[in-house]
Amino acid sequence: MGNLLEYSGIVTKIRAMKAKLLTQQQFEEIAGLGSVLEIVDYLKKNTAYADVLSMLDDEQLHRGNIEKVLTQSLYHDYTKIYRFCGQKQRRFMKLLVKNYEIDLINYCLRIVINRYKQPFDLNYKRAFFDRYSQISIEKLITSRTTDELVENLKGTEYYVPLKKLKDAQDVTLYDYNLALDLYFFTSTWKEQKKVLSKSDLELFMRERGSKIDLLNLQWIYRAKKYYNMKPADIYLLLIPIHYKISTEQIKELVEAPGLEEFTAAMERTTYAKHYNFHQKLTIEQMYADCLHHLYTVDLRRNPYSIAAVNTYLFLKEEELNKLTTAMECVRYSLTPGETLAYIGGKTR
Repeated sequence: MGNLLEYSGIVTKIRAMKAKLLTQQQFEEIAGLGSVLEIVDYLKKNTAYADVLSMLDDEQLHRGNIEKVLTQSLYHDYTKIYRFCGQKQRRFMKLLVKNYEIDLINYCLRIVINRYKQPFDLNYKRAFFDRYSQISIEKLITSRTTDELVENLKGTEYYVPLKKLKDAQDVTLYDYNLALDLYFFTSTWKEQKKVLSKSDLELFMRERGSKIDLLNLQWIYRAKKYYNMKPADIYLLLIPIHYKISTEQIKELVEAPGLEEFTAAMERTTYAKHYNFHQKLTIEQMYADCLHHLYTVDLRRNPYSIAAVNTYLFLKEEELNKLTTAMECVRYSLTPGETLAYIGGKTR
C-alpha cells in the first residue's frame, strides 16, 4: 500500500506520457519517407513532437536544430515527472541527471580537444541545467582548452576525477570519456543506497548492475574484435563492479584467446540463459535488446515503483535515438528495410 500511495500520481502521469510514445507502425511509416523534412512534417501531424517542432521556422529545419528540440522534449518529460515526485523520489531523479551531465561534459571535451571552430551551442540546454544541475553552462562555454574546461567544473563532483587526467601526459578524448564513465557508474552505485528504499533499491540495482555487466561484455568484445588489445589493457577499461557476472567469469572473458572462446564464455553467463545470443545481432543491438527486456519486465512486475520512472525515461531516450538514426538513414537514401534494420527492436 505504501508504494501505491507514493507512486500513484507519478504512475498516472507516466502512463499518459507513455501512451504518446511512437509505435512500431509509426517507425515503419517514418522509415518509408523520402526526406528529413517529410519526417518532420509527419511528426508534426501525427505525434506528440508537434509542440517542440513548432518552435522551428522552415529555414531552421535541418538535422542539428531538429535534434536539439528532440532533446528538449526529453528535458520537458523529465520536468513533468519531477513535478509529481515527492522528496524521496526527487533525490533519485537528481541521480538520473548525471546521465545528462556526463553527455554535456563529453560534448564540451570534443569541442575543445578537436578545436572546432564553431562556438558552443548550448543555449537550448541552459534552462534545464540551471534548474536541475550542479554544472554551469555559462562557465563551460568560455572554455577554450581542456585545462580551462576542467577548471570551470570546479565545485562539481566531476572536477576531481578529471583534474587527475589534466595533470597527466598525452591524455586523449577517449581517456576523459573513460574516466567519466567509470566515475559515473561507481559513484551512482554507491549513492543509490542512500536515496532509495529497500524495494526501490533492489529494482535500481538490477537495472544499473545489469547495465554495467552488459557494458563490460560489450567493451571486452570490442577490445578483442577491433583493437586486438591485451588482457592487461582490457581490464583498465572495465567498470569495477560485478553484478551477475563473477570475477572469475570476467577473467575468463577478458583472457579468452579469441572471439570464439569469448562467445563460449559469454554463453555461460546468466544473461545467456534469458536472451538468445544466437540471433544475428551486433553486440550493440544485443545490449539494447537486453536492457529493453529488463526495463519492461521490471515495470510489468512492479508498476508502482521507481521502475515506472526508470522505464519511461529509458524508452524516451531509446525513441530519440531511433528517430535521429532514422533521419540519418533517410538523409542518405537508405531503403525502408535498411533503415528499420538500423533502428531495430520494439519501441514499447
